Amino acid sequence: MSNTSFINILFFGVLPYIALAMFIIVAILRYRLQRFSYSSLSSQFLENRMHFWSVVPFHYGLLVVLLGHFVAFLIPRQILIWNSHPMRLFILEITTLIFGMLALIGIVGAMFRRISNAKVAIVTSPADWVLNILLFIQIIGGIGIAVFMSWGSSWFASSASPYLWSLVKFNPEIPYISSMPLFVKLHIVNAFVIILFFPFTRLVHILVTPLHYFARKMQVVRWNYDRGAIRNVE
Repeated sequence: MSNTSFINILFFGVLPYIALAMFIIVAILRYRLQRFSYSSLSSQFLENRMHFWSVVPFHYGLLVVLLGHFVAFLIPRQILIWNSHPMRLFILEITTLIFGMLALIGIVGAMFRRISNAKVAIVTSPADWVLNILLFIQIIGGIGIAVFMSWGSSWFASSASPYLWSLVKFNPEIPYISSMPLFVKLHIVNAFVIILFFPFTRLVHILVTPLHYFARKMQVVRWNYDRGAIRNVE
């Protein structure tokens, strides 16, 4: 077996399962042993203006890009049919690039905020920096692929999606990835590293997002005392 083949097997046949196993095991153990650490540990109360202008574009940009990847993973054939028309392909690529740029603006703003604001810098942990750097690399990689290796939605649907489905079936078909450019391979490997590191970070809070709040009944609050009189008490 050549060194190239071994590296491909290691990064695209072994690493994905290690990352997923660590994600599941650590997330469960952390929830059971350190449940109160399942929090975003938001520093918004320390500084809000820059927090807003970094978090909002980052979340919207990243969510749309991830949704696009997920859709291409689920229905790759439909994506290729959509892309068969040049104008539709162009619209999809430009839209994804725009939201990728939004995510980049957000992550750069978040990193600058952690450096420039003394209060935020104090509460920033090494894990925060590692996560921010990994996300920055991933976003830059995605934008680079979109700009310099056009029609990424098509090659994702035709190559990356079958590869990911092969992982789901526990039969990794590495040739789908091994022939891709090094830049694309690094983008994929970094995604697995983020998944592996995810349960050690504050991002883990999204696993327990209180979605039931949207369905619960409205709460009625009644005041049973004179608030004006209470405020005037010295």
